[in-house]
Amino acid sequence: MSLIPHLILYLLLLTAVTGEILRPRFYSETCPEAESIVRKEMKKAMFREARSVASVMRLQFHDCFVNGCDASLLLDDTPNMLGEKLSLSNINSLRSFEVVDDIKEALEKACPATVSCADIVIMASRDAVALTGGPDWEVKLGRKDSLTASQKDSDDIMPSPRANATFLIDLFKRFDLSVKDMVALSGSHSIGQGRCFSIMFRLYNQSGSGQPDPVLEPVYKKKLNKLCPLGGDENVTGDLDATPHVFDNQYFKDLVSGRGFLNSDQTLYTSRETREYVKRFSEDQGEFFKAFAEGMVKLGDLQSGRPGEIRFNCRFVNRKHNDVLLVS
Repeated sequence: MSLIPHLILYLLLLTAVTGEILRPRFYSETCPEAESIVRKEMKKAMFREARSVASVMRLQFHDCFVNGCDASLLLDDTPNMLGEKLSLSNINSLRSFEVVDDIKEALEKACPATVSCADIVIMASRDAVALTGGPDWEVKLGRKDSLTASQKDSDDIMPSPRANATFLIDLFKRFDLSVKDMVALSGSHSIGQGRCFSIMFRLYNQSGSGQPDPVLEPVYKKKLNKLCPLGGDENVTGDLDATPHVFDNQYFKDLVSGRGFLNSDQTLYTSRETREYVKRFSEDQGEFFKAFAEGMVKLGDLQSGRPGEIRFNCRFVNRKHNDVLLVS
């Protein structure tokens, strides 16, 4: 009996366990314009709606923490699968999926069945930062798209806006991300907006006290009270920092001043374990940019090792993936 089939099976299983080998310029031969196409589409999205690029950047965090960076987040629900879009941390929160759709459509025209949706998320997140004034960095590519998604997995792992620094440190540590990485990556809130829903407890019932968070700077608290009154529309959005369309270190300056929008943000300054990094990043934008770029690369390295494919449409698994593009 030939040993070749067994050898092939062994190699497939080995690849599945270790994950894809990611590298810069992965598409240099198969789709040399891939990165420029993604950036072009991101520029279009930013011109249509400035907030959209911040929304796209957030997709990397919510995708990579749940079973690795495999675009499982992008899958729509089916009769047989509850995906991640309606999980507790994502429902009525994540948005701009249509931007990824537009990027995928442009890439399919240029290089059919070549660039994965998982890699699109990584490239688009980098571009969101660079296009709004933040750092630019070289991304490693070569991911495959997942064949499934899990609402439960997302619910079990993604932090809530009420999370404190200790919880966040422990969560990031599970993915081999340091305290410095965690604080720097929290700086993604330098751009974008958050919902009133996420801060009502801070404004009116912090820790069940029936009182507002005492850390909130008084003038800022009054502004938030006006934006998010009791009994008001909790889907109203507010800026995450004072310069919501510019990626800079203003986010950290706001935390030092008691003007963090989310509890999970402000806790980074009130916690002894993270306070020093907040102060350093508030004083040195260059150091923040360097740490953020390094953290995003490390976050992008997370993989599940599960089988995958190159989806034709980022919202759906390929119908015949078993016969066409299934890889391990």
